[in-house]
Amino acid sequence: MRATTRPSDVTSVFKRPTGVATGVSPARPDPTGTTEAERSDGGPEADAADRASFLRRVAVLFALGVPGILALVPTVLAQLRSLPGTPDLPVALVVALTLLQSAVLLLVAVGVGVSLAPRLGFRSYVLARVTNGTPILAGLRPELPLAAGLGGLTTLVVVGLDVAFAPVVAVDLAAAAPGRLPGGAATVGGLLASLPLRLLYGGVVEELLLRFGLLTLLTWLGWRVVRLVRGSRAAIGPSTVVVWTAILVSAVLFGVGHLPTLAVAVPLTPALVVRTVVLNAVAGVAFGWLYWRRSLEAAMVAHASFHVVLVALSLVVLVVA
Repeated sequence: MRATTRPSDVTSVFKRPTGVATGVSPARPDPTGTTEAERSDGGPEADAADRASFLRRVAVLFALGVPGILALVPTVLAQLRSLPGTPDLPVALVVALTLLQSAVLLLVAVGVGVSLAPRLGFRSYVLARVTNGTPILAGLRPELPLAAGLGGLTTLVVVGLDVAFAPVVAVDLAAAAPGRLPGGAATVGGLLASLPLRLLYGGVVEELLLRFGLLTLLTWLGWRVVRLVRGSRAAIGPSTVVVWTAILVSAVLFGVGHLPTLAVAVPLTPALVVRTVVLNAVAGVAFGWLYWRRSLEAAMVAHASFHVVLVALSLVVLVVA
């Protein structure tokens, strides 16, 4: 995305690769591979082709998240087994409804992202591959070291903050039933078994929902508001302030979205709410920045790396203890 100004002292590791624009500009090609003239031309046949292209792009990115939704099944079953009493509905129906809800949310988020992300200059190599055949790895490969490194660094920051919060929430967490806290698997097998959910749902589905869908929508809304207020004086693309506001808001909502899972295990207290929102928001800011400055896929790699490092640290603690 193009900011209205660009600091001159930013080191090269935090810049886009050479030849990759930092924002929307008249000279930057639309990542969908079409020009404004091409999008405005044509009759019914062109409209039908546009709809087919849109649906194809939505279908591919939605399919990217399907394995993550299916990875929810063991978690949903475990939560149902841990509940007191018997569910009013058959277990299979509860699982199906849970997956359907997640699938609908994913479909909406992907539709929003496919429609708005190219207009804002947000990049997805999968989207570009479906649209115009651009190789995915050619663009993503230079971003992998930064994405994986930032994901691991974010893990260390979050773990450090968690340690700082520990004295404040120790009594609250003690009220949780054994083994029911999110990420609270107490065995090596439990931690390893959680990896598919962490990598497929966390690394892929949550990025499609929170970054590709929500962050994109918030940025677009902020940009529209600025354009309404400032008129012709508004920047061609969203300003840095607009994007950072969207990143921060989506990151906080990312943290809030983890509260229901925690509430299943332990009664929520103000301290637990603040801890959960802060820890997840820190990660959300890192992933949002990567989505803005690099690509959706870079954010996915960082999110997956976050969980890999977190599981590795947890395994070390288990073995040492």
